[in-house]
Amino acid sequence: MRVAWPGVALFLTASIVACPFTRSHAADGGFVEIFNGRDLSGWVADGKDTFEKDGRQDPIWLVERGMLVCQGHGFTFLRYDQVLDDFTVRLEFRVTPKSNTGLGIRAARFTGPKSTRPSTTGYELQLLDDHGRRPSRYSSGSLYRYLAPKTNAIKPAGEWNSVEIECRGPRIKVTLNEQLIQDIDQSRIDVIAKKPLSGYFSLQNHNSPVMFRNIRLKKL
Repeated sequence: MRVAWPGVALFLTASIVACPFTRSHAADGGFVEIFNGRDLSGWVADGKDTFEKDGRQDPIWLVERGMLVCQGHGFTFLRYDQVLDDFTVRLEFRVTPKSNTGLGIRAARFTGPKSTRPSTTGYELQLLDDHGRRPSRYSSGSLYRYLAPKTNAIKPAGEWNSVEIECRGPRIKVTLNEQLIQDIDQSRIDVIAKKPLSGYFSLQNHNSPVMFRNIRLKKL
């Protein structure tokens, strides 16, 4: 299946040619690939998983040339189907112009109501097309609504970004494009002190096309 998004066809074609999937990092210091580059085994779509296009139902989440592609349309999540306690996850992502996405951390299952969103039940690491803007509680790298990042380290739309999230007890560290942007102890911050210390990891669809690759997990 080919992806056809108005205005970004060349953007995606160049990405697919230049960035073939590789398993060379599958055994890297205890990290394992949790996205196999072929299908969505091990992942569950929470919320609607298709959208109508030209009279047919197309998938919101699909795999193309070894990359996990979110076609947008609606507000849903793709959840890794294991509850995680202490862990480190590494991945690469690429946003399109004006896109909005995020990563769910230690969250419950999203069932539709706002009260079940990762940003409510756990955390959402916000990721936007906002390169160059001042960091805030709503910018890229924020723990959405709660904490601004130390710096807005997101790259311009069209470039690949790398992110690492480490959760160890109440300590959460986030490194975006080799810059440490979050380093907190939630137990010392009243507004998040009672956030859970375990839950699901997920990728967000916020009505925007986004691409992911090289998703690796290390349980601590």
